[in-house]
Amino acid sequence: MERFARVLIAKPGLDGHDRGAKVIARALRDAGMEVIYTGLRQTAEMIVNAAVQEDVDAIGLSVLSGAHMHYFVEVRALLESRNANDILLFGGGIIPDEDIPKLEAIGVNGIFTPGANTQDVSAWLANAVRERWAKQSI
Repeated sequence: MERFARVLIAKPGLDGHDRGAKVIARALRDAGMEVIYTGLRQTAEMIVNAAVQEDVDAIGLSVLSGAHMHYFVEVRALLESRNANDILLFGGGIIPDEDIPKLEAIGVNGIFTPGANTQDVSAWLANAVRERWAKQSI
């Protein structure tokens, strides 16, 4: 039986611009992944609850509002509190270059800024999920 990566794409906060999230969701689906899109205006708690309930391999956050540091930190902390720190956390949006190392330091696995190629995102995520699965089978 073939196993497919399960990915949750979420749009935290009050930002109503979800085109990028939908583009990424479609690209990941087209790459053979199972994608759950939570829709607009999600809280960090809603995102983590859905991720745990759906047994996803990864969470992708789309943040255009400038609140990326808040939401990534909050989601990572909630994952840790739920003993789900092995769920990959990645995202994109309007994220200044100087914030990327800070996000990586708190455990964000991948950041994709405007202009990122969807095939590159899909390939990166497929590889990261395979590595996650390999660690789980040890």
